[in-house]
Amino acid sequence: MKGLARAVLALALALPPALAAELAPLAGAGPLPPSPWRLATLPQQTLPVTRFALVDLDGRRALRIEAEGSYGNLVHPLADADADAGTLAWHWRVDRPVAGADLRRKEGDDSAVKVCAMFDLPLEALPFWERQKMRLARRLSGEALPAATLCYVWDPALPADTVLRNAYSPRLRWLVLRGQGQALGRWQAERRDLRADFLRAFGDEATRPPPLVAVALGADADNRGGQSTAYVADLTLTR
Repeated sequence: MKGLARAVLALALALPPALAAELAPLAGAGPLPPSPWRLATLPQQTLPVTRFALVDLDGRRALRIEAEGSYGNLVHPLADADADAGTLAWHWRVDRPVAGADLRRKEGDDSAVKVCAMFDLPLEALPFWERQKMRLARRLSGEALPAATLCYVWDPALPADTVLRNAYSPRLRWLVLRGQGQALGRWQAERRDLRADFLRAFGDEATRPPPLVAVALGADADNRGGQSTAYVADLTLTR
């Protein structure tokens, strides 16, 4: 199950009725970040779940993300839909990428780490058949699934700055920030203008960014049945 549902359903199902006002830090004494961060998996998922754990690494409190033939996300809902999409910043590193992953193909649609921004794109902006699929998915799930999700990825198989559609659904699009030749096991800093990146990825459907409704972190290795290890730290949203 990796079509429209795979692209957005597991993320959207984690959105609780009471939305958070700010982005809670990837920190704390427990094994996972504090609420409103929530684990999101596919409905009735039989796959292993990607493992998340807060650890201390190189003087940072970081979120370790480990995939092993698995799928899973941590999702953080946002409250102020009228606010500017803002700037998302973080540090990340990949110690072990998914062998054979290739986001251009369905059978290679795996990633060791992804940092995602979910937008409430109006259905009227979508092509006719995409609108129908979204309406059907929302009806079947009973959830207000977001129509546009942009995921930043670290992908050793693709050149940095590559933008492409998810192999299963155009409702999710990738922006490769770290690509071919990037050294593993080293922290890298990112700072992204969500407005500009949304328009770059979804400019064929929208002329202005819609409300940002959630931020998500994840990894999956179920298509290739492989393993991966990555870390994310210092995640902030400024609006």
